[in-house]
Amino acid sequence: MDKKEQVYRDLQKHLDKQAVGYPSTKTGAEIRLLKRFFTPDEALLAIHLNYKPKVVEEIYETAKGTGNSFDDMLNMLDRMAKNGVIGHIEKEGTRYFYTLPFVVGMFEGQIYKLTPEFIADVREYISDKAFGLEFLSTELPQMRTIPVGKSIRQEHHIATYDQLTNIINETDGPIVINECICRKMAAMSGNPCQKTSRLETCMAFGNIAKNCVRAGMGRVIGKEEARDIAGQNEFEGLVLQPSNTRKVEFVCACCGCCCGMLRVHKILAKPLSFWSTNYYATVSPGDCTGCGACADRCQVHAVRTNKSSGIPDVNRDRCIGCGNCVSSCPSGAIYLVKNGEETIPPADSEDLYDTIMANKKTTLRKIRLAARLILKK
Repeated sequence: MDKKEQVYRDLQKHLDKQAVGYPSTKTGAEIRLLKRFFTPDEALLAIHLNYKPKVVEEIYETAKGTGNSFDDMLNMLDRMAKNGVIGHIEKEGTRYFYTLPFVVGMFEGQIYKLTPEFIADVREYISDKAFGLEFLSTELPQMRTIPVGKSIRQEHHIATYDQLTNIINETDGPIVINECICRKMAAMSGNPCQKTSRLETCMAFGNIAKNCVRAGMGRVIGKEEARDIAGQNEFEGLVLQPSNTRKVEFVCACCGCCCGMLRVHKILAKPLSFWSTNYYATVSPGDCTGCGACADRCQVHAVRTNKSSGIPDVNRDRCIGCGNCVSSCPSGAIYLVKNGEETIPPADSEDLYDTIMANKKTTLRKIRLAARLILKK
């Protein structure tokens, strides 16, 4: 293996040690993807980053052996951040950079650079068992589900980080609307979304929004347009999936036909073991007319109509508490119930990945997870 090839393998091994790993595969799809993301020089520099943000001067101290000047290194870091393959934040004039996981991270950063070849490599990689185990084995999911606005009742006392309207109203930075990469990939492959023809459905806030602006990704929108788009997403029954943090930096609006997360959910026997949500749906049989709107609306096959009674049953092992069944019920017979013990997400992304890293599963624990999935327990 020559030096240029070795640097990509070294970067893969380095990324695999981060909070959310980047495992190798027999097909080499992970290396082909890294070659699309990084030049050899960029890959060599990226090895000096990790998931915890590092100040530029600290990066230079360990990376100056690569032969780059400070300014050259900073230009390279800027280029990688604008390409969506590393993260960037700025605090009080001090700049920090850090590695991104493949999902949620480098993959989504390529939304406006999709090619058939890239899509083929992504599908090959994410369908590999090694990637699946790494993605599912994190102690905390990277995303969670929050209920749509019309499903929220006054007595829920819903936290601001679980309500999209509050997230929009309380943000103090830019809001960026981006196209949905899952929906766009499906359309490019000849499988257009069955729920919506719109691509601009996913919102970025905070540092992610600022990075989108720096990179020229998406478009900046005002709070009024953000609320309008949120209303359209809810009307079409899309599932709201923000970052699993109290300081929300993105909210995806997902469908069961295109979204990789929801498609995995439908494959698993007991997906709630790998999900984060504070609500579940339940039915009041006396109020139900048996119209079946809730079952049709459900994106994850959690609601099915009982053939004998004509009343829908909610599978608690599958229901993610999105509330779309509630907002579509004409008789008000289905409603959300808050879990007995509320799951409070980590404060921010650094806190989230610290928690994931502290509980990173060993190979043995991943083998046990694989056995659970195979045995459908």
